[in-house]
Amino acid sequence: MSYYKVLGFECEPFSTSPDPDFLYLTQEHEQALTNLLIELRLKRGLSVVLGDVGTGKTTLSRKLIRCLRERGDFIMHLVLDPCFENEYFFLVSLIRNLGINVEQYCRTPFDAGKPTMLDLKEAIEKFLYQKCIVEQQTVVLIIDEAQKLTETSMEMLRLILNYETNQNKLLQLVLLGQLELHSKIVQMQNFMDRVSFKFALNPLSLKETTEMIYYRMKTAGYTTRSRLFLDESIRLIHEVSKGYPRKIMSLCHRALKSVVMQRKWAVDEQTIREIVNEDVNAGWLTPILH
Repeated sequence: MSYYKVLGFECEPFSTSPDPDFLYLTQEHEQALTNLLIELRLKRGLSVVLGDVGTGKTTLSRKLIRCLRERGDFIMHLVLDPCFENEYFFLVSLIRNLGINVEQYCRTPFDAGKPTMLDLKEAIEKFLYQKCIVEQQTVVLIIDEAQKLTETSMEMLRLILNYETNQNKLLQLVLLGQLELHSKIVQMQNFMDRVSFKFALNPLSLKETTEMIYYRMKTAGYTTRSRLFLDESIRLIHEVSKGYPRKIMSLCHRALKSVVMQRKWAVDEQTIREIVNEDVNAGWLTPILH
């Protein structure tokens, strides 16, 4: 039997996988999601969400995709690792994942398997026109880990954002990246000028940390009235994690395993201190506790 079933859960409550069902919407996360949905519905073009490692950007992107799928008139593609040798391979990847038949949209034939850059751009532009204007759909490209984009890839995205009608952009682009993405964007003034919505996710407060822990427990099927995490343990979890959701979940996961193995009834402060001391002794963490 899995450790979480021993404690009364139906599934693992503190997985670090980006499951949108387990996304606790803080005020910031909800604000980011709501604004993204508005920007995409209005076809404003480029949105940017920044956040340090472990602040919930990837899970937010999955939540966004789920919301868009429920609406039914969106075509979406998610890029998880935007590392491409050059702009040609970037366009090829985009075309392949959007299911674009290059020959269908090009005016002149080309050698099999070797479309030119002009062919690729023309195919993308005509595909976007067909889907957005003729079929009245919205094409959304979501790029996670966008700080990995090269300058040439960002320039290619800027050019694609130029495909527009008098009223709307044909491609809706959402970039989610670590804080260094900001410096890349501000160095490209022509790109920065196209940002319609920008937002930065911050670590959680103690109150939000508490609410997230119990939200995830409830989502995982925990119905027992007894408090599995004592207040002092949550305060210590917040102190150690500095409010970063991924670190919070890692600590909670390890704490629950410790509770099961030690046959305790709840996670107390000592449980968290023992976990932290293990990491300090192993060299994974610098001493931060008094």
